[in-house]
Amino acid sequence: MASSPCDRRTRTRTCRFYREGDHWFYTSGLPSNIIIEVDGIYFHLHKFPLFSRCGKIMHLLEDSQKTDQRTHYSLVGCPGGSEAFLFASKFCYGSRVELTSQNILMVYCAAEYLEMTEKLDEDNLLVKAESFIQKVILNSWKDCILALQSAEVLISNIETIHIVRKCLNALSMMACTDSSLFGWPMMMYGSLQSPGGSILWNGINTGASIRSSLSDWWFEDISCLGLAMFKRLIETMREQRMRSESIAGALMYYARKYIPGLDRWHREQGDRTRNLGSFSVTFSIVDQRVLLEAIENLLPDKIEKSYCCFLLGLLRIALLLNVHSNCKDSLERRIGVQLELANLDGLLIPNFQDSDNLYDTDSVERIILHFVSSEKINVASFSTFTGDPATPSFSKFREVSKLIDNYLAEVAPDINLIPEKMHYLLMAFPESLRSLDDGLYRAIDIYFKAHPWISEDDRVKLFSVIDCSKLSIDACAHASQNERLPFRIVLQVLFFEQLQLRAALSHCHNVIDSDDSVTGMVDDMVGQIIQRDGWVSLVRENEVLRVDMEHMRSRVRGLEQEVVNIKQGIGRVSRSHSLISSASNMSRKLGCIHVPQMNNQRSTAVLSTSQNPRQSV
Repeated sequence: MASSPCDRRTRTRTCRFYREGDHWFYTSGLPSNIIIEVDGIYFHLHKFPLFSRCGKIMHLLEDSQKTDQRTHYSLVGCPGGSEAFLFASKFCYGSRVELTSQNILMVYCAAEYLEMTEKLDEDNLLVKAESFIQKVILNSWKDCILALQSAEVLISNIETIHIVRKCLNALSMMACTDSSLFGWPMMMYGSLQSPGGSILWNGINTGASIRSSLSDWWFEDISCLGLAMFKRLIETMREQRMRSESIAGALMYYARKYIPGLDRWHREQGDRTRNLGSFSVTFSIVDQRVLLEAIENLLPDKIEKSYCCFLLGLLRIALLLNVHSNCKDSLERRIGVQLELANLDGLLIPNFQDSDNLYDTDSVERIILHFVSSEKINVASFSTFTGDPATPSFSKFREVSKLIDNYLAEVAPDINLIPEKMHYLLMAFPESLRSLDDGLYRAIDIYFKAHPWISEDDRVKLFSVIDCSKLSIDACAHASQNERLPFRIVLQVLFFEQLQLRAALSHCHNVIDSDDSVTGMVDDMVGQIIQRDGWVSLVRENEVLRVDMEHMRSRVRGLEQEVVNIKQGIGRVSRSHSLISSASNMSRKLGCIHVPQMNNQRSTAVLSTSQNPRQSV
């Protein structure tokens, strides 16, 4: 551990320095004859001890003797400030000092600034510091990390000092070396207790845990460096031709650690937790925009699924922080060249701008254009996609086409997505690179359903992006009965479907004529096509029925009018029958009986009975 400063007014044989307020004094029998000011702290010292080992103080005294007899001097820009000068002063007075990994770079820089070289003393402070760095610091991963971490807190622009370059080279060499060759755990953080055993060093139980030989063992350690030092270390590793996968992994770890919200997009390495309690230096907070732009500038060109997901998360944070346009363009380009590895969730970037749209479709449109340009394809020279399904290019285009179709289907329900913007998204991925347009039709149909108010011209314009010859049977069946499509679009779908069927039948006949051995197979194919043709004819008949319904409606109206006329005639007949019924009722009231026609005998008997009613009693 580093030597702690002496307590106020503490006087011992090993430390005779004491402090009163902003003033440091050295206890001796002689009064001080020189005052050195460093960062507002005053050191009341003696000329001879400083003059004998400190070249800078010697030059100041020599210059002052030629002009004046000043005893007060100010040291501006002393590395490490008053703490480093106190250490150098103790060394000049012969007091006990201790070099550690936490103070070595500060002491080295202060000794170099004060010109405490071997010219004045063969065993001067700068010589001792250089020897300690060479023998201890550069041979230990842990001490090298601690030295850099401690120095960057105390010294500004520490990364520009040449001795730091040696430390960075040492770290880079150790990180590039297979850790299994050392036989000792190099990781400085984390629990050293192994639940299943421990490492033996020459037969001695060390208590250190046995860890797997992973290439990312050093990610956590270097993530505790400040941004400037971390950048210099990554640049050094790149100069020494470290694998791009390792550099990308270190950058992703560093970014996830210090950029809030980024960890949720890449959790593969986030499950390993380590204990950092043994380290006291904390990372200085920097502007998130500066940090993100620096990380992006250091990223290598790498193609991997997890790396693409990380880039998508980084782009989302970049749009939220409104970083420089060059940074956003670079991230979009990096994603575009490996778009086949992206996922739908990553592309659904919320809109952080002033637009009312739910998603940032402009950024995704640029990503798609970067993908197309990266393939160096002359889109105009392709009329149809004729790639071999076994080739990687075909698989790549198929994956990207499916991803884009799913993305269009997700953003289509946004009511604020205007037809012009939807058309730009549909046109971003060339139609010539698609093997099937079912996904494109699904997205357009969802858009029509969510935007029923758009005009027929806009519907025709959007649907014109689709190549009807690339629609499957199911898609054609749906389109032919889709009331959201203009009627001429439906006819167009049926027309292209008929052309496909005729071409398929012609191909089958050519096969039959050329080779009789495949007749059975062709018969099955023809049977399927005939069944398919009959099914399409049924669809066409359904469409004709839709047209005939209009004529039937007019016929029904005529029939309804005839029914009204019939009802009026029936009403007149009913009124005549009512008059006849009224006359009959009146006759009954007057005593008249209606007698039906009978034979003479029965008529006479009836008349007799009615005239002599009493005789029958």
